[in-house]
Amino acid sequence: MITALLASLRPKQWTKNLLVFAGYLFTIQHSHPPGTLLRVLAAFALFCALTGATYILNDAADLQRDRLHPVKRKRPIASGKVSVRVAVVFAVVLAASTLWASYRLEPYFGLLATGYLVLTAAYSAGLKHIVIVDLLVIAGGFVIRAAAGAVVIHVVISPWLLVCTTLLALFLGLAKRRGELLNLENGHHHRRTLREYSAPMLDQMLTISAAACLMGYFLYTFSPSPITGETRPQMMITVPFVIYGLFRYLFLVHDRDAGASPEQVLLEDKPLLIDVVLYVIAATAALKM
Repeated sequence: MITALLASLRPKQWTKNLLVFAGYLFTIQHSHPPGTLLRVLAAFALFCALTGATYILNDAADLQRDRLHPVKRKRPIASGKVSVRVAVVFAVVLAASTLWASYRLEPYFGLLATGYLVLTAAYSAGLKHIVIVDLLVIAGGFVIRAAAGAVVIHVVISPWLLVCTTLLALFLGLAKRRGELLNLENGHHHRRTLREYSAPMLDQMLTISAAACLMGYFLYTFSPSPITGETRPQMMITVPFVIYGLFRYLFLVHDRDAGASPEQVLLEDKPLLIDVVLYVIAATAALKM
């Protein structure tokens, strides 16, 4: 039972919460007080618990639909390994305790965690069935993660961080919808919005979001900070890694139909994983110059 409940938290999808570290990474050139990294690690752990609780509640709400899905039917709740009642009680207790700990860590972080919980609840309740809005809600969840990582260490949230996070989240969301549309038989039975999307439309929006993401990041690397006015031209050395990462992901989406599971792509595609690691090293070195 315990193992099944832990599996219901979807640990593989916790890679999305790595965005919590963005605020720390992009302000690493400043001297942080002792214990700053520990606060970010605590924020990451809390968001993993919070997102895990929302995954369980979403699985409980989509029980019948998930049982018809070729992959989701193997999840603990859909497969019957965990009863809906036990799962919901566990998720509610976990979410409540996580919110309490979030406010204790940092009140503003707690507010963002609460906002994330409300947003995901609204998504599960109906927003996920509204075309385009479903993607914007997903992007909003990523933005909240990035903002939460900044407020927990008391650094100013850069507009560039929010812009690039939004565009990247839209890119990943569009790729996911494309993968679901092309790989699921009668996909609209599993996700209602797939009735509205089409492969050509998603491909066009993917191209737009990828181009906008690259342009936004390019501007970030050599434009003065809208907050401090300082420039970081050395960050341009990270541009090749961003280009490769986006193009590699597009390649996997079109050549291998891998977009339906972004977290699986990141964990299993070695070239993409290596690129992410090299990007972090290059960004850290550039900001330290």
